[in-house]
Amino acid sequence: MTSIGLADAVRFQDLGLREEILKAVEEAGYREPTPIQARAVPEVLRGRDVVGIAQTGTGKTASFVLPILHLLAQGRSRARMPRALILSPTRELASQTAANFDAYGKYLRITKALLIGGVGMGEQERLLERGVDVLIATPGRLLDWFERGRVLLGGVEILVIDEADRMLDMGFLPDVERIVGLLIRRRQTLLFSATMPKEVRRLADTFLRDAAEIRVAPKVQKAELVEDVLVPTRGRDKRALLLRLLREQEVGCAMIFCNTKREVAALTRFLRDRGVDARDIHGDLDQSVRQATLDAFKKGEVRYLVATDVAARGLDIAELPVVINFDVPHNTDDYVHRIGRTGRAGRKGRAFTLVAPQDERLVQAIERLSGGRLPRLELEDPEEGRRAPSDAPDRNQQHAQAVEAPDGERASGTRRRSGRRAKTAASRSASAAPKAQPVVGLGDHVPRFLQIQVPVRAAAKSGAE
Repeated sequence: MTSIGLADAVRFQDLGLREEILKAVEEAGYREPTPIQARAVPEVLRGRDVVGIAQTGTGKTASFVLPILHLLAQGRSRARMPRALILSPTRELASQTAANFDAYGKYLRITKALLIGGVGMGEQERLLERGVDVLIATPGRLLDWFERGRVLLGGVEILVIDEADRMLDMGFLPDVERIVGLLIRRRQTLLFSATMPKEVRRLADTFLRDAAEIRVAPKVQKAELVEDVLVPTRGRDKRALLLRLLREQEVGCAMIFCNTKREVAALTRFLRDRGVDARDIHGDLDQSVRQATLDAFKKGEVRYLVATDVAARGLDIAELPVVINFDVPHNTDDYVHRIGRTGRAGRKGRAFTLVAPQDERLVQAIERLSGGRLPRLELEDPEEGRRAPSDAPDRNQQHAQAVEAPDGERASGTRRRSGRRAKTAASRSASAAPKAQPVVGLGDHVPRFLQIQVPVRAAAKSGAE
């Protein structure tokens, strides 16, 4: 592979794209290409294989969509035989890529189809029957259609493997390798990734020929415009602490990340039960539901989106002000991609991560990536003053001790007593007399006469008489 150095400042007009594409790009509000676009587009137009390595939010999608539109503007497709194939790891990313083709190719007669799970495929099959130029698909759905004979891959001239490291994380690399083996050898292959683990490097070395390697970021780096802060929990109620964070930091809109789908569902229920406008998004939801939720969030109709890492990449939300990590991610790559949802397109963003004592090792890795200790935000315990300390005597012991104290000292004396002294007193009392049995079924208002302990000897004497 040959490495492509940093290009001088260029405009889209300098990249050699067709006028129809430049017009659509300008109408979309873009004037200058990002570094990955400035380097990748000319190489793709020359017909070279390309490996593009750049972090989330740097414009990787447009860096292959724009030159593919240019290259496919001439020629025509055949039934069930797409000319370009884009493999995406998630349905959201595939849908976003399709939206890019719509936006930048609106003045060209380029057709496309989208093969993803969770949606009805009748219209997509009709498009394939007529012939499409671009097929955007997730690996599993594509293989399913291929095995049923509903799509043919012999006419693919350009292959794009998008977010290759995410493919690896989700276990899709075997499917990708199988798909590549079904294609003709005379093709142009483009591989884009945020990181380059050894498995992805092996894939690139196996299937790309004399590829131009374009590396915008030499290693995973967090977005510079994001102010990230750690919020220690110290074993406190994380969900209640999250509510306090939203209120005290005036977080009016945020994406909240959890590590598991179960936690996403539980946290969403917790927030909604307390009147917080929140919805969840994860891989088990139907695609139509996921898309409707995402659209509502983008429009401001939903204030908080609770998500798993399936949403950490591929969601293009231009003005997301805050990201919250309810759970600390298990690796720094996911941390970068999560907080990369904010601080995009030159705007500043904030990221808060709730950190428990057992997360210390993960925090150390994040701080090494950040180049120093991250600031801590200490929030007052939302339950402080409303629950007894963990080493305080239980309620039944407090009642028993209150019986032995004079009326005027009962409440204050019990509160002043430390946990250790209370335990000592309880144990001393237990050695002198049988332990009082709790009264069940009367709640907190137990009549005092029921709490009086009957001396053992008196009870025995009474029984003998």
